[in-house]
Amino acid sequence: MEGLFVYNNSWKKILCQILLMFIFPAMIRAYSVSGDAITNNNDKDASVSSHINIIPKPVLVRSEPGYFNLTSDVRIIATAENPEINVIANRLSKQIENNIGLKLKVSSSVTNKDKTIRLILTNEQNTSIGKEGYVIEIKSSGIDISANKPAGIYYGVQSFIQLLPVEIKNNTGESRTSIPCVYIMDYPRFVWRGLLLDVAHHFFEKEYVMKFIDQMSKYKYNILQLHMTNDNGWRIEIKEFPNLNRTGSWRVPRTGIWGSFEQPQAGEKATDGGYYTQDDIKELVRYAQERYVTIVPGIEVPGHSLAMIASYPSLSCTGLQYDINPGSPRSKEVPYAVCPGNESVFEMLDKILTEYASLFPGEYIHIGGDEVSKDFWKNCPKCQKRMADENLKDVEELQSYFIKRIEKILNSKGKKLMGWDEILEGGLAPGASVMSWRGMEGGIKAARMKHHVVMSPTQYCYFDYKQTDPKIVPEPINWGLLRLSQVYKFEPVPDNVDPQYILGGQGNVWSEHIPTCRQNDYMTWPRAMALAEVLWSPKVERDIDEFIPRLEAQFPSFDRDQVNYAKSIYDPIITPVRTQDGLMQIIFSSEVKGLDVYYTFNGTIPDNFSLKYKQQPVNIPKGATQVWAITYRNGKPVGKLLVITIEELQRRSPKS
Repeated sequence: MEGLFVYNNSWKKILCQILLMFIFPAMIRAYSVSGDAITNNNDKDASVSSHINIIPKPVLVRSEPGYFNLTSDVRIIATAENPEINVIANRLSKQIENNIGLKLKVSSSVTNKDKTIRLILTNEQNTSIGKEGYVIEIKSSGIDISANKPAGIYYGVQSFIQLLPVEIKNNTGESRTSIPCVYIMDYPRFVWRGLLLDVAHHFFEKEYVMKFIDQMSKYKYNILQLHMTNDNGWRIEIKEFPNLNRTGSWRVPRTGIWGSFEQPQAGEKATDGGYYTQDDIKELVRYAQERYVTIVPGIEVPGHSLAMIASYPSLSCTGLQYDINPGSPRSKEVPYAVCPGNESVFEMLDKILTEYASLFPGEYIHIGGDEVSKDFWKNCPKCQKRMADENLKDVEELQSYFIKRIEKILNSKGKKLMGWDEILEGGLAPGASVMSWRGMEGGIKAARMKHHVVMSPTQYCYFDYKQTDPKIVPEPINWGLLRLSQVYKFEPVPDNVDPQYILGGQGNVWSEHIPTCRQNDYMTWPRAMALAEVLWSPKVERDIDEFIPRLEAQFPSFDRDQVNYAKSIYDPIITPVRTQDGLMQIIFSSEVKGLDVYYTFNGTIPDNFSLKYKQQPVNIPKGATQVWAITYRNGKPVGKLLVITIEELQRRSPKS
């Protein structure tokens, strides 16, 4: 098939046009059901295509001869009388100026003499690309970015921006940038391409949320789940219940390792925190909509609700006053869940969710439902009466009763309920959608029950997990290790599950151990770029060794934009193995192929004059207690120094 897309004379050109207009779109649709696609490039195009470093990888890239020269006399043309397209056009002009210093005018008309970048809404629907897909045609005479809907134009612009070199800004407007001619057709595999930003454990200012939206939309994410309430803070203004902000949004300040903080002391002032006013929320929603991101708001019920209970004590089973947890160890003496036997809980949540529904136009509200401590329910007279009245056999069914009632409240406001996979316990609410985080099993179960599912398992999607060896960066996180290469292996559609029920996937950036915006960026990027490709690009096109160079090509833009991304992919990896005789040896590697690894056993800092790894298991010298390793590329160190004891490697090694 690849050879059909290279033509040198008229009859081949006609054949290609027929294929592109009729046969090829049908093939694309057939392949897209399973996440497959036709191979992008042939050998002739490889040299040019190697410069197409777009993430996520497009469905089809066909290189063409020549270059388009982007100069200051090029115009951006918004061909449709559509306010959304005008907004995109003006933002494209600003992005080009910010990236390479060229100031391009935006116009609605064009003359024959103009060289243009045209943003075109198609008059006839291109059924191959759907609502979010796009086509880019770069010729020496001009650039066309076309789509069925404004969202597709926006995503096409994001891909086009990635074709530009990262250069020092030149505000003279005299520079010229050459862009290789190319034809790109692209569309997403999944409709739900999400990231969770946790502003409850640590509050992030509105301006940072906007920057986060900018960054995620650049890589074609379209869902931002804002985790706004939990035991440690309430981050959204609710006018009906002002104590949620007077009390619930603030806690006593603590510094150190989350989970080990001292409990609030008598008379200590709660000064750490904050919340978004409803005007802030409206501004964030508008900002996200302009970037084709839907904000899915989160409210944690019935568990993880201590901030709400501290604000209104009658909501718990005890009715006692409690302090908001500042990151201290959880106490069994404190109820973290609201009381489902208390009718006033549902009355209050109805009013809260009324305000939620008025602020967020998206179809979903995420209600949490995870890690609910039910101990207080077992001994609560109100809960026991509720169970008797509703013929509920245990507290799991009581939780299901709670979730089903919340679903009815949401449905009455035109919203759908989504929750973590624990909402399956005791019976799933009729129209609920499940976000599966404890592995894939909950999602599989829900999909087989014909409920929509977003896959978000910890082993692929939890970006608060470590991303390099803890001996390199001794982070206080003890939840696990998630390297970028592992994220890239994620497959959201399990075997023997109808893919129509899998909406997509989501990466979660929980902020217990992330107190600053800079650290949040460090934990998110570039792992979120690997997930972006999983959720957008065809399954058969994924290749980690091909992805890494495209990933590295994005790093200069992160440097330019001062995004604090992680460079853990360059760090050395030491893996213990066993011989047939049970002797432990070690293998050195890294996530980036082609790096040189140098190591020592004598406690000296390795450099490129030290022992070099030769791609064979290494014996550990007698008496050695540590191994030190570092990676180099082209004679320069690129990864961090890894120092690990032989004793630790023994603990990690497989048994003989």
